[in-house]
This record gives sequence, structure tokens and C-alpha cells, in this order.
Amino acid sequence: MQTPLYNSRLIDTFVKLLADRYPEVDPAPLFDHAGITPWEVADQSHWFTQEQVDRFYLKAVQATGNDYLAREAGRYAARPNTLGVMRQYVLSLLSPRHIFTHMEKTARNFTRSARFTCRVLSDHAVEVTVTPLPGSEERPYQCENRKGFFEAMVMVFNYAAPSIQHVECLFMGGSCCRYVIKWKPNLAGHLLRLRGYAAVTVLPAALALSAVEPRFAAAAIPSALSLVLTLTWLAERGARREVQNSLDNLVISRDLLMEQLDANYNNAQMSNEIGRAVSTPTDIDQVLAQVIQVLEKRLDFDRGLILLVTSDRSRLQMRAGFGYDPDIRRILDQAEFHLDRPESKGVFTEVFKARKPLLIDDFELLRERHSSHSLKIARLLGIRSFICCPIICGGEAIGILAVDNLKSCRQLQQSDMSRLMGIAPVIGIAIRNADLLAVKEKQFRSTLHVLAASIDARDPLTAGHSEKVTEYTVAICEELGLADSDREQIRVAALLHDYGKIGIPDTILKKPGRLTEEEHRLVREHTLKTRSLLERIHFEGNFRDVPEIAGSHHEKFDGSGYPQGLAGDAIPLGARIIAAADFFEAITAKRHYRSPMPFRAATEQLRRHAASHFDPAVVEAFLKVLARQGQEEDGETLRNGRIPCETPVSLRKNGHAIVGRTRDLSEQGLYVGMQDLLDEGLQVQVIFHLPGLHAQPIEAWGRIAWTNDPSRPVKPGFPPGCGIAFTRIESGEELLADWVRNALGSGEDGLRQVLH
Repeated sequence: MQTPLYNSRLIDTFVKLLADRYPEVDPAPLFDHAGITPWEVADQSHWFTQEQVDRFYLKAVQATGNDYLAREAGRYAARPNTLGVMRQYVLSLLSPRHIFTHMEKTARNFTRSARFTCRVLSDHAVEVTVTPLPGSEERPYQCENRKGFFEAMVMVFNYAAPSIQHVECLFMGGSCCRYVIKWKPNLAGHLLRLRGYAAVTVLPAALALSAVEPRFAAAAIPSALSLVLTLTWLAERGARREVQNSLDNLVISRDLLMEQLDANYNNAQMSNEIGRAVSTPTDIDQVLAQVIQVLEKRLDFDRGLILLVTSDRSRLQMRAGFGYDPDIRRILDQAEFHLDRPESKGVFTEVFKARKPLLIDDFELLRERHSSHSLKIARLLGIRSFICCPIICGGEAIGILAVDNLKSCRQLQQSDMSRLMGIAPVIGIAIRNADLLAVKEKQFRSTLHVLAASIDARDPLTAGHSEKVTEYTVAICEELGLADSDREQIRVAALLHDYGKIGIPDTILKKPGRLTEEEHRLVREHTLKTRSLLERIHFEGNFRDVPEIAGSHHEKFDGSGYPQGLAGDAIPLGARIIAAADFFEAITAKRHYRSPMPFRAATEQLRRHAASHFDPAVVEAFLKVLARQGQEEDGETLRNGRIPCETPVSLRKNGHAIVGRTRDLSEQGLYVGMQDLLDEGLQVQVIFHLPGLHAQPIEAWGRIAWTNDPSRPVKPGFPPGCGIAFTRIESGEELLADWVRNALGSGEDGLRQVLH
């Protein structure tokens, strides 16, 4: 692969020359032949290879029939519309001599193929030496182009074309190209010299004549003085005009520099804001939401989007975007760009797989590179030109960042793509960090659930107790309006509140009759054991009070509880909340020594022990939660035909079985509580028995419609798990329909009979 050596402004000079003097020449075939694009030429930060420049030039000579096109293009650089910012820089140097002495620095903005040096010979003559750099192979036409450019550098100051002696040529056996450039002073300089000549010749001659012939004094001396003064005025006027032109050029250069400084400041601010957005530990959606806000604010694009690869790396999905109207946004949210299908093709897929950015100037020219699905989406979006960059982290593509302009029609350039490629890795790191935090959090939660389940699993009758208490606890926290950090700490403490029971013998935990006083003492010790065991886990930060909260859940508001006999506000708030939730779950669940208490009786017990056993504010919040949950579940059952029930469910995915329990059931689907959450959209096989009917299983295929992640629960009242929508019922369809109709049509008593 060749190294880019020539700045796009050199080609742009040719393009403008062709448009001005050869309007019959279409530049498009020249671009195609050279393998360059119009937006690359328009982008002043883009560079071309020797081969691209050669191919463009030779095609241009062929199209114009002008073998001296390179020299003409070099001279054309003196026109105001050619060099752009560089022209202002050249003019800011005040004179040709200054620009040539700065040639080595200036030339770097145009070429990387050679080194330029300058030796001043006089005020109006310099010697410029051009030495090729290793790895470059220039052509003779580039020597001619330099001559024209040197002429332009003098002519831009309103001087006549200079004379150029090419004393040594690289293409004539020399080791370099050496040019002697001479130019004549401009009008102001000529006038100054003429004034000096008049002052030293004409004026003395007039004085001498007046001395010899006094009669001529009245005419000769005033005429000589007038000539000198006129020449002085004209010379100074010309000099002032040149100074004013230089000052104007300096002002223009200053304004352009300020524009560049503003752009640099905006880029620095964007990097800073993105850095702040991704530095705070949070989940991926929050990271992307903050990043997309910064991009919308700081980038000069009408629209932008971020697509991320799914966990199985089979699809790209929309995760964040700006500038799209609601209808278009819905299309993008539902669109999937497949990576695993042979027929799937398009720019997003290509960029993701190749891990290289693309700048597309005209989407219609790339129709054959897209599938019909991608073309349909592109036309709905109204895409014309856009930039697409891969988001890479650790050498692996994880998504796509794409932008376009719909309203402003500003031409996208290589510098835009370079800027996006600088942003994309930062986004990738932020996403990867969020992923790692999510995995860490998932592991943390899984560990907590395993610890809690290890207690509940000892007795099938108490299975799910810790999770049900946690569910109630979280709902009470929400009703009380506690902060997320406090709520999470209390949730963890609720999940582990009975962990100390791991040291209580089964003979006591499962004893069907009344416990002896000694057995009561051993059971009460589980709070001390809970705190002691949890302290060994070394909870830190936001979770540092988990052992104390979990170990205090049997303290009572009036001070009659254990293990320390704390009262009122001396009991941690989290422990007061867990105490009420634990009490209510215990009395409404079946135990070895008693049957479950009816709901209304249980709520009366809760209300009766407010201010004695429980914090009155906690009880009030809990009663509101219970009333609301009952109304929601009843209404949901009637509206959607979903029947609350619990029965084991077996899910099969790729030959692997996952076991869970239903929370509710309908003819269209069911909810399954389980620890390992499945990805939305996944197809699974579902096998279960209806409560009370164990003869024939229901076998169906379903799709994961939604997940209830504990970190972001869709339904806080439900345990972690997934909602499954049936796609096909293979056996037991009529049995399921009859069961649901009987449950819904038999009233509350009949419903209870069907379910139990």
C-alpha cells in the first residue's frame, strides 16, 4: 500500500482550473480513473498517493490536450479561490522573500515527498532547493508544477511573473531540483527609486540652472520640487496600499485562525464531556444516552446512531441515536442487521466485519452492496451521504457509529471521519467497562441468590421465602421514596436476612410441633450468626451496613425484640422494613406447624402490631403496597386472562434444560421465575403441567418477550425471570384453554379451587 504524499489542495487547484478554463471537461471520469472521490478533494486534511496523483494528472492532460497543464495549475494557485486558508497564510508573510524563506515549513502543508530549503540572494532573488525524501518517486510534471507555483507565490503579491532559472534538475541527472527565482520590484518600489533619482538629479539641476539663469528660477525650482513631491506621494500611497493589503490579509488570517481555534476548542470540550460521561460506573444504556447527548451537542451532524452487536454476535441492533423523528426511530428500534446470514449485506455489516470506516457520498451508487432489507430501511430514513465507523475495543468490533446530514446538506469530509474514529474507541472502552460492571454485578447478585437459596432449599415448604421477603422489602422502599443506593443495600440485606439459619439443625427448623425453650433460643441465635457470617464477606461502600441490617430484622419497635433489644430509630431503617416484610410473608405461607393465614387476617395482624413490633410508617407504606398489588393482579387477571399460579416449568434451549416456576399463565403465554435470564427474542421449548392436572403435560414453543432483571425490574412484584409468548402449542392446547376459561369463569372461590 502506497503512502499518501500530496495534500488534496494540490488536486483541488487542478479541479478549479478545469472548471474555470476547461468547462467542457467532466472531472468525474478523472476521479474514477484516479480512485479518488470529490469529498476527499474537498477535504483539506486528506492526502493522496503518488499513483493517485499521477493517474489524475495524466487523465486531465488527455482530456484537455494541454501538455503544460501542470505549470498552468501551479500559476493558477495565485487566484483568490484556490489556496483557501493557505493563501491567507502566504499573504500574511508580507513579501515574496518572506514566503520563500518560510518555504520549508509551508511546503509541508502540501507535500511529504520532498524537503524544501531556501537561500536568499537579494531582496528580489532567492534560490530554492527541493530534495526528494526516501521512498518518494516524483514525476517531471511535478517539477513544472513547482515552477508554476513559485511564479504564483510572487504574483500573489501583485508582482509581475518572476524569472526562474532551473540550474539543476532531478530529472536531468541531478541529485535535487534547484531553482533561482528573481522578480522585479513592484510599482511602489519603482516610484521610490524614481523619487530618489529625481531628488539627486532633477532638483540639483534646477537649482544650478536658477543660479546661472535667475530668470528660470521661478519655474524650474517649483517644477522640480513638485515632481519630487508628486513621486513621493505616489510612492507612499502605493506603499500604504500594500501595507493595507497585508493588514487585511492578516485580519482574514486571524479570523480563519479563530474559526480553527473554535473548532479545536469544541473538539476538546467534546472529548472532555465524553470522558466525564463514561467515567461514572453505570449500565450500557445510560452510558450511550450520555454519549449520544454529547455527540448531538458537539458534532455538526443532523443525525447519528449507535448500533451494538447482540450477545451471540448474530445481529446489530439500535441502542441510541439523535435527530430522528419518532416514526423513523421506531423503525430503527425494530430493525435488525444480521451478521450471520449469507444474504445479509450492507454498509453496516461491511464496516462491522472489516473493522474499517466508510464515507459514503451517494448511497444510491452502492445499491448493489446492500440487501433489499437494507435498501428499504435506507430509503425510509432518506439517507444520501453518511459516515459509518466501527466501534472497536480490545481488537474486537462491538458496534457501529454512523452520522449523516439530512437538512444542512453540509458535505461530509475525511476530517469528519477521522474525528469520529477518534471518538469510537472511547465509546468502545465505555461499553466494555459497562459490560464488565454488569457481569460483575450479575455475579454478585447470583452469589447472593445462591446464598439465600441455600437456606430456603433445606426445606421445600419455605422455598422462595427470602425472595418473597425481598420483593416486599423493595416495594416498601419504593413506597417510602428511598434513594436507589439505600434501596439496593436493603434489598441485599433482605435477601440474606436468614442466612444464619444455616447453622440451625433441620430437626428444629422442620419440627411440626411447638419448640422447646432451648430450641427457641437456638433459633433466635440465627440473627447473630447472620451478622457474623455476613461480616466475613467484607461488604464495602454502599453495602457496608448489610450485616447490621440483616442481623437486626427481629428487633421490635418497642424494644422487646432480639438480639440487642433495640427500639425505635435505634433500629436501622432497613431492618425495620425487613421485619414487617418477613412477618407478613411468614404468616401468609404454609409452615410445618400451621396453615397459611388468610390475606385479610394477615393485614389486620400487621396493622395491630404497628407501633409495638413494627414501625408505624413502615406498616402504613406496606399496607398501601399490598392493596395496590392486589388490585393490579386482580385487574390484570380479568383484563388479560392471566391466571396467578405456581407450577414447575422446564425450558429447553439448544438441548439444555432450564428449570423454573410459573408466576402466572394464560393461553398466550406465561411468566417463568428463574435465576439465569435469557435474551429477548430467543426461541425456547416449554414443558409444564397445569396445577392439579398431572396426566398430560403442555408442550409448546415460545419466544422470550421480556425479562424482569432485578437491577431494572419491569415488574418489581415479580421475581427475576422471563415472560414467554407462545408461538406454537404442540400438545395440550385444548386442555390449557379449558383450564383458563374455568379459572376465569368460576369466580373467586372457583378460581381458588382451580389453582389449588
